[in-house]
Amino acid sequence: MRILSIDYGRKRCGIAVTDPLQIIANGLATVATGQLYDYLTAYLAREKVERIVIGKPMQPNGQPSENLARVEQFVNRWRKCHPETPIVYYDERFTSVLAHQAIIESGIGKKQRRENKGLVDEISATIILQDYMRSAH
Repeated sequence: MRILSIDYGRKRCGIAVTDPLQIIANGLATVATGQLYDYLTAYLAREKVERIVIGKPMQPNGQPSENLARVEQFVNRWRKCHPETPIVYYDERFTSVLAHQAIIESGIGKKQRRENKGLVDEISATIILQDYMRSAH
């Protein structure tokens, strides 16, 4: 079964997923936040997912960020409607910074980065998932 991760944003969410053996994390998609619930429901109808890991937005000082309330609303809705697929929080404090660095180091140009803002979200979700997998072993 796969593990899926979400980098939840106000406008869009990055999604990453493991292979069925849970060895490798790969970016899956970037979806509009308003479509996330339906996207995940459809994905879980096609693929076996053991659990969902969602980034818990915190400020560097450990205080909750302003996005946390939105994330908690989504998590509560998910838990109520899909109790068979657990959703867990994972600290995402520096994932966006790491995602930006990874994109720059990969050689993707400034113009392409500007045009594809969803790339940062997808890479952030992948970093969340990689970190989660590392911490679980």
